[in-house]
Amino acid sequence: MSPVTSALRALPSSPPDRIAAAFARCRAEKRAALITYVMAHDPDFEGSLAIARACLEGGADLLELGSPFSDPVADGPVIQRAGERALASGGTLAATLKLASLLRADWQTPIAVMTYANPVYSLGERKFAQACRQAGVDAALIPDLPPEESVGLREACAAEGISVPSFLSPVSTPERRIAACAAGTGFLYFVTVTGVTGARRGLPSDLGPRIALARAQSPVPVVIGFGVSEPAQARKLGKIAEGVVVGSAIVARGAEGGAIRTRARRVREFVRSLREALDP
Repeated sequence: MSPVTSALRALPSSPPDRIAAAFARCRAEKRAALITYVMAHDPDFEGSLAIARACLEGGADLLELGSPFSDPVADGPVIQRAGERALASGGTLAATLKLASLLRADWQTPIAVMTYANPVYSLGERKFAQACRQAGVDAALIPDLPPEESVGLREACAAEGISVPSFLSPVSTPERRIAACAAGTGFLYFVTVTGVTGARRGLPSDLGPRIALARAQSPVPVVIGFGVSEPAQARKLGKIAEGVVVGSAIVARGAEGGAIRTRARRVREFVRSLREALDP
């Protein structure tokens, strides 16, 4: 076992939380969990709050709030444009956490914040973890933070009961897969394609065996993201993983125009169709 893997295994585990409860409920219902992504502060704070609530009303099992950042290396064109709109309207990590706290006041659905390493380390690992706990956030997704660099943040988050899921991709090496499975808490995020986020008509044909291998090694549920754009895809992928993440397709519907009420209704109906597709 490598020193990095040993150090990661030595980290304290998070206590039982809303994420574990959500996946347990989905297992009892014999279906995969639906994870929906919303860019905080797009088109503005109140607008993103309405769209996030629409996702929860539509049946999302876990809500992922994207925090806008100027160099979003994992985001495709749709979410990049959403991030630009969010930054222009005053979006920040602090505003994203405020949005989470307002949602937490009304909902017990797990909430994950998706951000990048730069804002986290600018704030400080401990302060970031404490701010997440105070806002009612359950997990922090940081796609540009490799396991080898994450020990300090994971320690800080574990102390506050915040999960830090790891990422895997179709090109992850066996060593990387082992490190990611050892490090991750909450759930393991399997990226379906090489590249950035974005809705796609087709997904790799060899996903099944790769997901099966990840599930065999991961102590936490495995969810699939990047590229899921329609209910039929969600239903298919929900048969091989414990959760399905839909992001760009939701963001695009929220950006199509109209009053916020109209946008929220459009998102709610789409999320409901995704949720129904996952039913056994």
